[in-house]
Amino acid sequence: MENFKTSADVLFILLGAIMILAMHAGFAFLELGTVRKKNQINALVKILADFSVSTLAYFFIGYGISYGVHFFVGAETLAQKSGYELTKFFFLLTFAAAIPAIVSGGIAERFLFGPQLAATFLLVGFIYPIFEGIAWNRAYGIQDWLKAGFGEEFHDFAGSVVVHAVGGWAALAAVLLLGARRGRYHQDGGIAAHPPSSVPFLALGAWILVVGWFGFNVMSAQTLDKVSGLVAMNSLMAMVGGTLVALAAGRNDPGFVHNGPLAGLVAVCAGSDLMHPLGALVTGGMAGAIFVGMFTLTQNRWKIDDVLGVWPLHGLCGAWGGLAAGIFGAKALGGLGGVAFLSQLAGTALGILVALGGGSMVYGLLKFTVGIRMDAEAEFNGADLTVHKISASAERETLW
Repeated sequence: MENFKTSADVLFILLGAIMILAMHAGFAFLELGTVRKKNQINALVKILADFSVSTLAYFFIGYGISYGVHFFVGAETLAQKSGYELTKFFFLLTFAAAIPAIVSGGIAERFLFGPQLAATFLLVGFIYPIFEGIAWNRAYGIQDWLKAGFGEEFHDFAGSVVVHAVGGWAALAAVLLLGARRGRYHQDGGIAAHPPSSVPFLALGAWILVVGWFGFNVMSAQTLDKVSGLVAMNSLMAMVGGTLVALAAGRNDPGFVHNGPLAGLVAVCAGSDLMHPLGALVTGGMAGAIFVGMFTLTQNRWKIDDVLGVWPLHGLCGAWGGLAAGIFGAKALGGLGGVAFLSQLAGTALGILVALGGGSMVYGLLKFTVGIRMDAEAEFNGADLTVHKISASAERETLW
């Protein structure tokens, strides 16, 4: 009976890992549809290559930093409990690999391919695991300190802060160090519009992410006995809230409409196991408003060339999600309780600090050593050497 339960848990978490793995196709098509046509191949190659590098970084380094577990033992040991630890690694890897996938959207169209893979290794191997270990493995005694000071530990059920805010704030560091695309902002204050190359691809990417998100959130329970339909309902309500508010605030713009549900889902991750569905609806709606307002502000007023708006979408909506868990998770607002707003505030601030500081170190180191930006000709043509080769290969096949 115990073996059956363990086997069922392996299948449960494996299905979650597969659903989140599929989300990386969503990241790819969301970027593919948003960037200019000349950069589409680069977007596709980058997401797949980043995932592969992330796997190695997390297997050899990151997972051990987060959980103190390594796989340098015999196969007999690894196969215990039907290999549950291995499928758990796969599941958590898909979260870790979301960090470079998030960053990819912000730095699109002008970042060198090789240095980005190096940044992926450093982020997933060393930076992300620091905060993951704090939030999800009670590392360094910080959760104990928060509970002693504020009554509860920092709560992030499925990664509003651990994954999304960390990815979004690391991306902000990269975008600022990289600078805007050439010709995006003019000296006279004008802005060159770079509309999406394919709204259908953008929409497809958003839909793939939305569907996979129910694995991202619901299967964060990690075992069948802890699964909760409340998480599924709250994810649905936040998605709807984000969509409708983005539809209204974005004046029917298809880019805003398809990022609205993603904003809502980012924000609800942290408290999806605690909130009342009405609280999740408000959380998602607020996230939709944050994304539309801050994307417009960063692009047009502050002239921060964050191509997919990953800092507003993941960085800010993720931070809002960490705080929202402390608000709408409280019993006074219909939640299940067991959460303290000040702990949420402190934990969210710490996540931002780790991400912004770590991202600045990683991308700053690469900028001042090997360089991170394509030269003018490569940027004009839409790819660095790696993708030129792929494009040339495709052209030869076309000729035949």
